[in-house]
Order: sequence, then C-alpha cells, then structure tokens
Amino acid sequence: MKSSSPPNVTVPTGGPPEGGDGLDRGVLAVAAVVVLGAVMSILDVTVVNVALKHLSADFNAPLSTIQWVATGYTLALATVIPITGWACDRFGTKRLYMLSIGLFVIGSALAGAAWSAESLIVFRVLQGLGGGMIMPAGMTILTQAAGPQRVGQVMSVVGIPMLLGPITGPILGGWLVDDISWRWIFYINVPIGAIALLLAWKILERDTPQPTQRLDFLGLLLLSPGLAALIYGLATGAERGAFDSAEVLGFTLGGAALVIGFLVRALTAKAPLIDIRLFKRRSVAAASGTMVLFGCAFFGAMLLMPLYYQTVRGESAFASGLLLAPQGIGAMITMPIGGKLTDRVGPGRVVLGGLLLVIVGMFGFTQVTADSSYWMLGTALVVMGMGMGMTMMPTMSAAFQSLSHDEVPRASTALNIIQQVAGSIGTAAVAVILTNELTDRLPGGAGEGGGLGAATQDIPPEVQAQVAPPIAEAFGSTYWWALALLMLAFLPALLLPRKRAEVPAEQPMVMH
Repeated sequence: MKSSSPPNVTVPTGGPPEGGDGLDRGVLAVAAVVVLGAVMSILDVTVVNVALKHLSADFNAPLSTIQWVATGYTLALATVIPITGWACDRFGTKRLYMLSIGLFVIGSALAGAAWSAESLIVFRVLQGLGGGMIMPAGMTILTQAAGPQRVGQVMSVVGIPMLLGPITGPILGGWLVDDISWRWIFYINVPIGAIALLLAWKILERDTPQPTQRLDFLGLLLLSPGLAALIYGLATGAERGAFDSAEVLGFTLGGAALVIGFLVRALTAKAPLIDIRLFKRRSVAAASGTMVLFGCAFFGAMLLMPLYYQTVRGESAFASGLLLAPQGIGAMITMPIGGKLTDRVGPGRVVLGGLLLVIVGMFGFTQVTADSSYWMLGTALVVMGMGMGMTMMPTMSAAFQSLSHDEVPRASTALNIIQQVAGSIGTAAVAVILTNELTDRLPGGAGEGGGLGAATQDIPPEVQAQVAPPIAEAFGSTYWWALALLMLAFLPALLLPRKRAEVPAEQPMVMH
C-alpha cells in the first residue's frame, strides 16, 4: 500500500530539541510501538517453557521432541537476524518492522491451531523468522529517532521487555495453561500484534529505502546455516548430556567452521553482511565481550531458577513464575536510573556497578539448599534484577556511542546476534553442567533421554524429601559456574567508555 511520503525531518544529533536531556513525546510514542512489538517476541521465548509438559501429553510426544518447540524458535531467530541490517536499507525500517510483526502474528495463529508436535515445531520456526527481525529493526528505529546523546535512555526503554520477559513469561504462561488452554499462549499474540501493526502504521515515520549495497549472499550462506548448526549441536548435546556423539560433534564443529568462514569473508569483502570492522573500535569490542560473558551467565541462570523451584521445592509452574517476580521489581527500580546515568557519566561506570550487584545476587543462589528461605532467595533476586537493569542496556549503549547514524542498523544486527548466540550457548552449557552434577549425586538419575530429564521429572512427595538435598547441591554447584562467567565479564567491562557521548551539534541526522 502506497502513501505520500512526509517531508524529511532533520533532528540535530547534538541533543534533544528544546527539551533538555529527556525524551520528547514523539520519541516516547515511537518507543511505545517498539516495546509493544518486542514484548511479543521476547515473551514467546519464555512463555512456552511452562507448557512443555502439557504439550508432551496432548501430542503424546516425548519431552526430547517437544523441547524443539522452544529450540526451533531460537534457531529461527538466529538464522534471520543476520539479514536484518541489509533488509533495513533495502525495504526501510518501518516496512520491515511491520512485515516482521505480520509474519510473527501469522506464525502465532498457526501455532495455536497446531494438530501435532511436528506441525507446532514448523509453525514455531515461522514465528521465529518474524520475531528475529522485530527487535533489531525496532532498536534501529528508536535509536535513530532519539539520537546518540539520548541512546542510554532509549536503551533503558527497549530493555523493559528484554528484562521483564523472562519474569512475566512464566507467570502468564502458567496462568494460560492452567486456567484456559495452552493454545492461548500463541493466540494471545494475534490481538497484540494487530494493535502493534495499527500503531506502527500511524505513528512511525515512513523512511525511504536506501539500498546502497547488495545482499552478501555468500556471507548469508555461511553465517545463517553456521549459527543454526552450532546452536543445534549445542542444544542436542545439552539434551543428551554429552557432546561426544558423531551427530553432535558434526553439527557443532561444522557450524563453528562456517561461522569462522564468515568472519574471514566479512574481513575481506567490500560489502559484508555484517561489518566486522566495527569491532576494531574499542567500545564496540568491549561491549561485545561483556555481552557474551554476561549473556551466557544470565540466560543460563534463568534456566536454573524455575527448575530449582519446581524440582527441589515442588512448586507449580505458575507459582515458580511468581517467585521470580522480585527480579523484575529490581530491574524496574534501576533501569531508568541506569539509562540516565549512562547518558550523563558514560556507560563504563554504570556497567561495572551493575555487574557487582548481579554477582552479589548470584552468590546467594550458589548457597541454595532444599529448605533455603524464600525471603533470602527473593532478596537475592531483587539485587540481581537491580544489577541487570544497570548492565544489559548500558552495555549496548556503549557500543552505539561511537557509531554514526548509518552504522547503527548493522551494529544493532551484530549485537543482537551476539546476544542470541550467547544466550543459546549459556543455556546449553548450564544444562550440561547441571546434568553432570545431578548424575554425580544421583547415580543413574539422569534418566532416559538425558539432558535435563532428571530435573524435569515429576517427583512423588514421599521421594522428594530424600532426593531434594542432593538436587539442591547440584543447582548450587552449577550456579558457581555462572558466577565465574560474571566475574570474567569485568575484564572487557573495564574497557567500556566512562564518558558520555560527545557528538558535534552541527552534524544532522535525517529521518525520512
């Protein structure tokens, strides 16, 4: 559908127009549209986890098969993200954003109507193809609308669904599965997506596509299959509890080889799919290193928390989701503060403080037992949430600080890939560690199917009292690995810029 293009709007990047350092009404309206779309895609990563046992029973499929309802979505996210930067230039960010939401909504409707485990997995992949482009396209729209000097506040707005998704997802999913139907964890996206499409059409400025470069097909053929194979190998290894099988090694090493081939291609091509040269800048490289280590630890820990409450304490999925809520409260407290501090004093100091808080909170979970105080665990979650609110988005802000207007889309794509891959690697690694810890403490307890089978089985009440203490020890030992990764994240974080962005006032940013 064609419409007349509005006049070009020039926004000085040296600061906000006549409004001090705050976000004006127009930017907040754009932020609302972006957050609404991001909420759908991020919630869908976590909301499905609480329904896996119900899906297994309804479709009479083993848990090892049903797990791909979640993993297939992750694979689709990783494979589609690399083309987002090129697609933003080729089709325009508004068109791409609306196309992504539309594809996600179609996939959601089909997933809700699925008639078998195989059909559900296919429709989840379709969902992921749309969902993978929603976040990077939305971040590009919002970052360009606000300008470099307000990028910290912008990232704190975008970070709301990113940090609260893992908290509200299990609560919402548990309620829908228990009281309505598992199909509504997908159907609920349809009305939300329709509203997001309407608001995007009315609020977002239509930008003129600027296809300055051809799509790097060779790079795409190397990176997307490479990421998919790598994540598949890691996820399968985690599911089986071992990485020594020919299939797992083949996919993992083959995927790693393709990704390395892409890196070589990106450094030599004139117009690579992702501009790896951006990582020569200290701020981008330091932010990427921090994000990898933090992402591995954070997403791995998010896998452990609900499992601890369900397997050790015998809580339901819905109750486990509620018990994770303190983390969201902590994030809500510090996220706006972290965004403003990033713009005023630079992201380096903010991230270091945030990492320290996350480490203090994570230490509490290394001490878990079968009867740890819920008040103690809740306090640890609040502290972790406060730290996350001052870590994730300020880290991404640090990378964007030194980039020009035209470099933002491709940098956003690269950072989203890093975050997605780090989360997948962290989840797989933590799953293997937990499985090994459980096997050491419960000989033969890994159960049929390997992976997290022992941790996801329903344990009868009379047996739970006997096995809960050693299972709790396994969780505590696994948390030490996540804590170690967080401590390593201090090294690249020390290299993050500790001054606010300085952009020449005469340098204009043109929005079409």
